[in-house]
Amino acid sequence: MLKKNLKPIYVTAPSLAPLQEYMQVLESAWESGILTHNGPLVQKLEKDLEKYLRMRAQCMVIVTNGTVALQMAIKALHLQGEIITSPFTWVATASAIQWENCQPVFVDINPHTFNIDPAKIEDAITHRTRAIMPVHVFGNPCEIEAIERIARKHNLKVIYDAAHAMCIDYNGKSVLEYGDISVTSFHATKIFNTGEGGACVTTDGELFEKLRRLRFFGHADNKDIVDEGFNGKLTEVHAALGLANLPYQDDVLAYRRKIFDRYYENLADVDFLHFQEFDRNVYNYSYLPVVFDTEERLLAVQARLHERKYFPRRYFYPSLNTIKAVAPYTPMPESESLAKRILCMPSHNRVDMETVALICGLIKND
Repeated sequence: MLKKNLKPIYVTAPSLAPLQEYMQVLESAWESGILTHNGPLVQKLEKDLEKYLRMRAQCMVIVTNGTVALQMAIKALHLQGEIITSPFTWVATASAIQWENCQPVFVDINPHTFNIDPAKIEDAITHRTRAIMPVHVFGNPCEIEAIERIARKHNLKVIYDAAHAMCIDYNGKSVLEYGDISVTSFHATKIFNTGEGGACVTTDGELFEKLRRLRFFGHADNKDIVDEGFNGKLTEVHAALGLANLPYQDDVLAYRRKIFDRYYENLADVDFLHFQEFDRNVYNYSYLPVVFDTEERLLAVQARLHERKYFPRRYFYPSLNTIKAVAPYTPMPESESLAKRILCMPSHNRVDMETVALICGLIKND
């Protein structure tokens, strides 16, 4: 008989340094009285993350959240028109495009990798297309070479929505260094977190400086306003959390992989579900999606888990192309099918191996 779980286990939970260590980092902000305006803790976090991720210096611009980072990327590239993206993503990918007065144009996905299908991109390009915004879904890198060949051929910009893709190397460098700009998230649900936060990454020096200005009302270093900017600054309070968390990041990554392995050991032979296809050498195990053969089976499993206070989540449901507030409906059969049958399981440092076994048993209805 399965033991009763008394404390709810959610799909995600933040990985947190010991509270005392966070407070020690935060003390400097109390001493200086600086809580925002590109303070010393934000600057240190940028430098420390660039070093940890083995990126070139001065390529990361930390901002208040990942959605603002997407908007800043669009603004920095002066995009006006259509931006091709995936329908299988969180709504912020599309809403950032809309907020910048551009139009999201969806291209269906590869049902195995869950990423945008490069073979379908060119059919969606029109005279109004200005950029491609692929999504590294669940930290699984897109087909970068194919996407960037298409972008060069059609003179398009590339903004990668890399909200899930921290701590991934791809062909010898951080996956965040690809594209004109890559955007990542430090939200509490992400593999590395500052509570709320995000960043733009670019290896283009002029774009880097422009992004720094945009996040602070368009101010240049001499305080002249030279760009149309807005308030995208991260606070020192949030940066301190990131600095406290960063020394534990290797442990976080290792434990997420361990959890995945345990789920996979228990579920790999279950004939009614399958896993995302990815290269284990370029994946961060930040989420744990499983795909069921039918939506009906997914709903039945979800109900069983909820009864035991385990709360997986339907990432990403529904497929964005079906939401009228986002864009006029265009059929995306692969994304629509996947969105109905995918469920992300609890996978974080508050999930122990016994819990994984219990969840797997409920999935198999043992």
